[in-house]
Amino acid sequence: MSVPDLSRVNWRKSTFSGETGDCVEVADGVPGVLPVRDSKDRLGPSLLFTSEAWVAFVAGVRAGDFCAGV
Repeated sequence: MSVPDLSRVNWRKSTFSGETGDCVEVADGVPGVLPVRDSKDRLGPSLLFTSEAWVAFVAGVRAGDFCAGV
């Protein structure tokens, strides 16, 4: 798979960013993947998820699968 050019995509923050606004950002409209990046490091790396992987990740977050020690 080739790496898409993300220099012109529109990034949006999660509505759960809280008061600081530090969160993840996602970009829509990139064929075949959902780009995700850290809003505190916008020039840093982005992760690319397939739609299936993103749906599974969000379901895991909602189910509390990633809340170790809470």
